[in-house]
Amino acid sequence: MSIVKLSNNGVKNATAIGSITALGSMIFIKKLTASSSATLSFVDGSNGVVLDDTYKEYLFTFKNIHPETDGQQFKFQTSTNGGSSYGTTITSTYFIAYHNENGSEQSLTYITGSDQAQTTNFMVLGSGDNQSDSGIGGTMNLFNPSSTFVKHFMARTINDPSSYAQDEHTAGYFNTTSAINAVQFKFASGNIDAGDICLYGIA
Repeated sequence: MSIVKLSNNGVKNATAIGSITALGSMIFIKKLTASSSATLSFVDGSNGVVLDDTYKEYLFTFKNIHPETDGQQFKFQTSTNGGSSYGTTITSTYFIAYHNENGSEQSLTYITGSDQAQTTNFMVLGSGDNQSDSGIGGTMNLFNPSSTFVKHFMARTINDPSSYAQDEHTAGYFNTTSAINAVQFKFASGNIDAGDICLYGIA
């Protein structure tokens, strides 16, 4: 017999009580930890990674992402061929809000050099400083990567290059109707010295 689960987010049918997952639940999938890593890649079907039509939204979290090389941008791209190549066409926006530790400088600025207009470059997520106490934290949402529509994403990171609190935002879409089944993260130059990236599915 089918039963119905009611929540603030909607209604979900289930055939057994044990099979109910509350709508809006965040389901942990995979954690990757950097250790002088050139890249960190989440590939559907590899090492326990799920990145398919199981969920219509995926969330990546970044914790203390630290570059080996100073002053490098943290970036990501996606793949439609299981990670054989990363270069899906992107159109995006990018802006930064920042404030100096001593209060002498602050700004909210659109960054034309970090947005994309139908290019296949890696998309900027944040700026990395390799001081021993610095790092990047934040989140990135990827929506319905297996759909036959374009694939939307949005990200927000906070970092602290050269004594600034820097809040960076990007949003856009991957202009492909093919399923996205892999996501790769890296710095523009040098390895990811340390840090964790976790992947969750949103039920």
